[in-house]
Amino acid sequence: MSRVFSQWKEPLALLSLVLAALIWLMGLQGSLDRKSVAPALSLQQQELSVLAEPAVPPSLRPLLATPDPKTTLLEALEASSEDQRSPRQERLLTLLRGEFDAAPDGPSTIDPPDPLLDRLRCELSSGNAEACRDAAVASQALARLLISALLPLITAGLGLILLLVKGWQALRRRLPEAPSLQGPALTLIDMALLIAGGFVVVSSIAVPVIAQPLVLALPEALTSPRREGVSVVLTYAVMALPSLLILRRQLAALGREGRPEKGWLQWQLQPLVGGFGQALSGWLMITPVVMLAGWLLVKVVGDPGGSNPLLELVLVSRDPLALLLLSFTAVVLAPLFEEVIFRGVLLPVLAQRVGFSLGALLNGLLFAMAHISIGELVPLTVLGTGLALVRLRTGRLLPCVLMHAIWNAVTFANLLLL
Repeated sequence: MSRVFSQWKEPLALLSLVLAALIWLMGLQGSLDRKSVAPALSLQQQELSVLAEPAVPPSLRPLLATPDPKTTLLEALEASSEDQRSPRQERLLTLLRGEFDAAPDGPSTIDPPDPLLDRLRCELSSGNAEACRDAAVASQALARLLISALLPLITAGLGLILLLVKGWQALRRRLPEAPSLQGPALTLIDMALLIAGGFVVVSSIAVPVIAQPLVLALPEALTSPRREGVSVVLTYAVMALPSLLILRRQLAALGREGRPEKGWLQWQLQPLVGGFGQALSGWLMITPVVMLAGWLLVKVVGDPGGSNPLLELVLVSRDPLALLLLSFTAVVLAPLFEEVIFRGVLLPVLAQRVGFSLGALLNGLLFAMAHISIGELVPLTVLGTGLALVRLRTGRLLPCVLMHAIWNAVTFANLLLL
């Protein structure tokens, strides 16, 4: 049977590449129909500015708030199309225009309570803005606003300093020599079967055949946010399984002969503290580069849309269990699976064929393509290339997994803050 499979490896690999290319192209085109989370994030930040305004020190007003946050929020809501505004945003727009909304006066009936709507209703009914402002709410909003606004700037600043230091060391040839890159002795044909065949083609069949029936079988008593959270975990697990099974078979076929002492994937869990330090420095250095790439993309072509649906789920969810399931997928499952496939297996094969630099760039591009999000294609290519460079510089897979987890965790936390 193994001999028969070997005879069909090349045709299967070619077919997998063609089908995967079609699936990815259709997915990227379809992602254009998905709305970007950028406008929603901007609105959330402007709402925070309104809530935080009473607590913002004068010295920080130019950085955190516009001269009139309520007017800025009103203009942003009016600029959004009516079909994109939620019922809550419609009530918010009505109140900002100086009109009472359909909800009764006094405390809002929304669960959880909505301090912004409550404050605007109070101001309309009493005419005393100062009496309607809650100092505790304003202080909490200011803290969230400070973290969401300043943390990226601090991270980018530290990362830029690290980049300059590393660049100076490279020019002076003082960087430590990178360890030799080792990985499974697989071929490009094997990679086509693993990624195009398993990760793309088989997964696109397995998800609707296995994951969706499992989601439909969930108890009806499970609330919508929790059902979505369970759906994300199940879908991701089913999507990853075919690739992992193919990889297991490929590694078993290699046998123990020629296997590196530290394993095919070079996990090297020890020293753990050193691995975390490498991951943290890698995350800091790649942050300003990804931010610059995203900024240039918006300046050149505008917001392309097509954000990852998981981002919107996190942004709108208020259920703790649903958020826990989403965070488990983003911070644990995704880094483990994606780093094993892209940096553990694919990168060594590419680097051996085309060299370290081009191999890292191709690795980043394929990593971005796998996310099937046109709006994130450029930033994720930069991130994937950075992860590949960490793998090349450290010779270990663990820092890549930790760096990927840090990136996703910080993104997730920032969405929760807003």
